[in-house]
Amino acid sequence: MSNHSDAPARQGPCVVVAGGGTAGHIEPALALADAVRRQRPDARVIALGTERGLESQLVPTRGYPLELIPPVPMPRKPTPELLRLPLRVRDSVRRTREVLDRVGADVVVGFGGYVSLPAYLAARGRTPIVVHEANAKAGLANKIGARFASKVAAATPDSGLPGAQVIGIPLRESITTLDRAALRAEAREHFGLDPQAPTLLVFGGSQGARSLNTAVSGAAKELAAAGIGVLHAHGPKNTLAVQEFAGPAYVPVPYLERMDLAYAAADAVVCRSGAMTVAEIAAVGLPAVFVPLPHGNGEQELNARPVVDAGGALLVADAQLSTDYVADRVVRLLTDEAARLAMSEAAQGIGHREADSVLAEMVLDVAGK
Repeated sequence: MSNHSDAPARQGPCVVVAGGGTAGHIEPALALADAVRRQRPDARVIALGTERGLESQLVPTRGYPLELIPPVPMPRKPTPELLRLPLRVRDSVRRTREVLDRVGADVVVGFGGYVSLPAYLAARGRTPIVVHEANAKAGLANKIGARFASKVAAATPDSGLPGAQVIGIPLRESITTLDRAALRAEAREHFGLDPQAPTLLVFGGSQGARSLNTAVSGAAKELAAAGIGVLHAHGPKNTLAVQEFAGPAYVPVPYLERMDLAYAAADAVVCRSGAMTVAEIAAVGLPAVFVPLPHGNGEQELNARPVVDAGGALLVADAQLSTDYVADRVVRLLTDEAARLAMSEAAQGIGHREADSVLAEMVLDVAGK
């Protein structure tokens, strides 16, 4: 898009999104960016990020300009770092303010994490702010940002942000418009899976998850004997040696580039329960066995809880996920089509497929004022 500095009037609004660090912050920001562009093709969307975050790879490949600012890591306990924090915050806020002025920001949309805090502080009192909280419990940056935001949106009802409108998590259009049945044959061919067998998808986030890898690969014999195919993303840093047994293919891959095809190929999934993962799986109506990360503040269990309570997923503690559990409970799920159908409907009842459009409307409304 050319930027005519000599043009007297700017066309559409300029939306700055701040959601760096992890995919859980960046993906919703990019889904919003796409939705803003669909509603206002003349809008400019610019992402804020840091050099070390995942955004330096994800944002440019999705076709959005990335403006780099100094990161402000959030120390969890008092350390010498904490004493240096005010200076680093001030520097980051100043640099962020320069970016907002230079691009002519009409609204700043923050998704939490260490890129959002300087964005909120830089925009405060100058540029309207919209906050989106994806997790079941709001983090520090969003708690601060929500205090002076024009609008606050959240994925779940009890995020801890007062006055938040519950809209779900903005998801990519390739996920929200996914027709799993229509894509199944192509998806299975793509991964080299059995075209007919009930198929289990396993993944543990971009890094993979050792306990998931061990439990599921250890049950390869029982899965094959039950006629179940497996697509298992073990994480680029891990290796997975799976013994071959007579039966449908067990396909290990380091990483899933095409999540849409992975979801379409599967009849059920075993995975972690990050907010983004839970939202995607509910939206596509995939029966799930959620295995929350055992560390942290129990947030992943909270993320999974609404879908589990609705009957759309099972929940198993990391310590309880064993080869025996997979050979028994997971095999039973994959060989019971009626149970999977009921879970699929329950999950879709919880999913928010339209969160991206709803948030885009909110953001453009605030920018227009």
